[in-house]
Amino acid sequence: MGDLDEFQHLMERNSGIDGVLSTAIPRLILIRSSSPTEPIHTLHEPAVCFIAQGSKQVMLGETVHTYDPNRYLTVSVDLPVIGQVIDASPEKPYLCLRLDLDPTMLSALALEAGHSPIDGGVPGPGLFLSDTTAELLDAIVRLLRLLDRPEEIAVLAPLAEREILYRLLMGEQGHRLRQIARSESKLTQVNRAIDLIKRDFRKPLRIEDLAAKANMSLSSFHQHFKAVTSMSPLQYQKQLRLQEARRLILSQAIDAATAGHHVGYDSPSQFSREYARLFGAPPLRDIARLRAAPSYLLEA
Repeated sequence: MGDLDEFQHLMERNSGIDGVLSTAIPRLILIRSSSPTEPIHTLHEPAVCFIAQGSKQVMLGETVHTYDPNRYLTVSVDLPVIGQVIDASPEKPYLCLRLDLDPTMLSALALEAGHSPIDGGVPGPGLFLSDTTAELLDAIVRLLRLLDRPEEIAVLAPLAEREILYRLLMGEQGHRLRQIARSESKLTQVNRAIDLIKRDFRKPLRIEDLAAKANMSLSSFHQHFKAVTSMSPLQYQKQLRLQEARRLILSQAIDAATAGHHVGYDSPSQFSREYARLFGAPPLRDIARLRAAPSYLLEA
């Protein structure tokens, strides 16, 4: 059995049913869908995603990234994205492995590998695709095998995870991952501002505070934030607000005006307009559609 065949077999056997499945291995998530999905809005946390079967597209800003077993997705900072499974069927379900990134482990590996410091240039996008190599696939399969041997997970899973991260650092986009591990990189500075937006997204946004948090001038902050996230800080905040309002309406059955006020909107009409612009329908119609389609539960 080849590595890709075994990857598919292990994913099929361990995922079982459609949805997002946590595993006994820390930071390892399995995702399955037996049909294509509607576009799914989510805040994607730093992670690397490998597809065993099927394909998916992820939109960041105006750019669409499509990946499959030949290409893997890396997300280096928290990003509001739109994801959609585009190739899946009951006979050949979409199967995806997500490994959440551990910055401490990345930092240690980058130091051990003796990589040179990151230059001070503008960072690239916080979401990117790379080719899946045979060496990466081999390490992924060995990590998945441990789900059948839970007594070995504590000792062997960290070794397999270290190898996967090492292969990523040595790969074609390794320079972008190394920015996660360096406290002085522009990516890390932008990430500090992202953390502030996430914490206070209900409050009016002060760009001066964000730039100060990132330790940048206003012009430099705008340039670097857009380079990483493909959006402005205000657009980023708006997506967080609207995604949280959507979650509240769906999970707590509150009305749209209350949800809008909770996330920082003073005007119900403005909230409804911006909600419809992002999600393609006003709140009541959008929520009815979500409740009729369980595929929205897929997060990656």
